Amino acid sequence: MEIVAEGGVTTPSGFLAGAARCGLKSGSDLDLALLYSPRDCSAAGVFTRNRVVAAPVLLDRETLEANNNAIRGVVANAGNANACTGAPGVWAARQMQQNAAFALGCRPEQLLVLSTGVIGVQLPMPKVNAGIDSAANRLGGEQGEALARAIMTTDTHPKEVAVRLTAGGKTVYVGGVAKGSGMIHPDMATMLAVITTDASVPAELVQPLLDDAVNQSFNRISVDGDTSTNDTVLLLCNGASGVLIDHDHGWEALGEAVNYVCRELAQMIVRDGEGATKFVAIEVYGARSEEDAHAVANTIATSPLVKTALAGSDANWGRILAAAGRAGVPFEQSETALWVANPSGRELQLVSEGTPTAYEEAEAATIFAEQDINIRLQLGNGDGEATVWTCDLSHDYVTINADYRS
Repeated sequence: MEIVAEGGVTTPSGFLAGAARCGLKSGSDLDLALLYSPRDCSAAGVFTRNRVVAAPVLLDRETLEANNNAIRGVVANAGNANACTGAPGVWAARQMQQNAAFALGCRPEQLLVLSTGVIGVQLPMPKVNAGIDSAANRLGGEQGEALARAIMTTDTHPKEVAVRLTAGGKTVYVGGVAKGSGMIHPDMATMLAVITTDASVPAELVQPLLDDAVNQSFNRISVDGDTSTNDTVLLLCNGASGVLIDHDHGWEALGEAVNYVCRELAQMIVRDGEGATKFVAIEVYGARSEEDAHAVANTIATSPLVKTALAGSDANWGRILAAAGRAGVPFEQSETALWVANPSGRELQLVSEGTPTAYEEAEAATIFAEQDINIRLQLGNGDGEATVWTCDLSHDYVTINADYRS
């Protein structure tokens, strides 16, 4: 597997994108995008588990249940989530699907719909329809970055990645795009992501492939502990490479590539967390199960006290252990050990057998002042392990979210 420089969602053969400004976001920013494949795609989706669900999520679930082997693309908007909008919102999502299908020359049931932005505001469909027509007129393989910009809300930069791999002696590409900065938390996060590949993958295998990748990436990140109404990750496989991948041919290599793309996009979201100044990996070892380790890591990652200490570069490790202790996972305090490390590999043990070591406070403070920090907690009662990626909680996060609708 090899990373493609400046690659993205249209790097795999046969995927085209177009973007336009229709006035859903303030200023002159792009806010409407299309992704299209002239070839049918086998497809799958993973969606928010929030019980308050946006209209596009309802429509996409319905669409994929009826058709997971002939999807042609995606229509997406930013600036308006089309969530908590009732029957008019469902109608608007269907209109997006139908109008984009007409513009692209396919059937409505071949398109999926994504929306992100402010909750509780009806979509102005005349603007959306004009944006669809404009984006359709700009379709091209070089428009992936424009799509990435069009789906941004509080993101500070577009998020794209692509890789190439060899399967059956031929080259296959996997690409992806995502948006997300705040309201980030499993399951999943306030984020949209689309993964594409020009491999041919049987429809019944696409959902397990995506589920595995999401569980190792988008469900392992947290910015602020809030799960959105619109969270969606889609995987589209159009077969344009002519390479069939299944359990007998190239499966491990494709799985590695999809997992890598999802993990990179997920980490980009955390690094771009609203107001974030630090990227933090929390590794928990020695739990009774992976689920227990994930629960502990996630509790630490979402603790306001831990996250504010990180923002202040305060080596207040007691908050880390206290958060672990309320995760609902049994372990013995006397068996715990805690380390922190920086990107260069400098590691410092703070706790051994549940008590502080004779570390130097200044050395700990130096590591906590880094932009990238690794926190490693050993529970000492099993083989379960898990990693969650998070960020700090700064004053800027409050500033951004105090006037989001303004």
